[in-house]
Amino acid sequence: MSFSYNAKVELCRLSPEENCCATAECYGMLLYGNTFSMREIRIVTGNKILGKRIVSLFLSAFKTSFDTMPDEDEPGKQAYIITDSKKIGRIFEVFGFSKENLLAHHVNLGVLENECCIKSFIRGVFLAGGAVTDPSKSYHLELVTDHFNVSRQTYSILLEAGFIPKETSRSGNYIIYFKQSAAIEDFLTFIGAPIHAMELMSAKIEKDVRNTVNRKVNCDTANVSKTVDAAAAQIEIIKKIKASGVFESLPDKLKQAAVLRTENPELSIKELAEISNPPVTKSCMNHRMRKLVDISLQKSKKI
Repeated sequence: MSFSYNAKVELCRLSPEENCCATAECYGMLLYGNTFSMREIRIVTGNKILGKRIVSLFLSAFKTSFDTMPDEDEPGKQAYIITDSKKIGRIFEVFGFSKENLLAHHVNLGVLENECCIKSFIRGVFLAGGAVTDPSKSYHLELVTDHFNVSRQTYSILLEAGFIPKETSRSGNYIIYFKQSAAIEDFLTFIGAPIHAMELMSAKIEKDVRNTVNRKVNCDTANVSKTVDAAAAQIEIIKKIKASGVFESLPDKLKQAAVLRTENPELSIKELAEISNPPVTKSCMNHRMRKLVDISLQKSKKI
């Protein structure tokens, strides 16, 4: 199962603190579900555990059952439907609306007076219209509805709760989203999924460690490559000096540097300096190598 699916399963284990919380969670589901109209209420989900929660919450909040229920053995997406006009009318009344006069959905903040109800409402929003990506791949959480006013007011509610989400639209839907791991962690904790918030945090730490190791390996590989290339060039210069017949006339210090380089092609200048007898500084060994280069160039010009 996906990370998003399992996060919703964690949320489904929560029991509403009060009856008002059950009502607020249903409110979020209805506004972010598939259909919430005067003719039909329809919530569709492929999560059977969430389906059971929907049934339980509607009984608790509205004392109402669904007119059409899916077969428990039915695979794939399942629809929970109410078409009875009296049931729909009662549900609209709970939220302070008249189904005959409603022009466009909006969030009735009077239903969300308590902090627990705000959390429950946002939980319902996520359960019905939310999704979060696997944090091992990317960081993205979004809440999708086709009601413009609902999206704008949900955005304001999240701002008041201390979140700073972003907004966009796509294919006629209005989307609130987060792309920062810390914000998604806080959001999941806020709505009651701390286990998956911790999983996201762990995935982020693991990814950061992996990236750090990869950067270090790449850097070390690049440094080794530079050392090997530089050593190969220096050995070629030493061969030219020997071929010119002047190697034996070089000062002992330069001859020692040349021998060390020829016998230790894998070592860096710093490491050559350390095994010199006596040991010298990296700067000193660099100076000796440059002298060998100068001698090679002088001999090449004479030739």
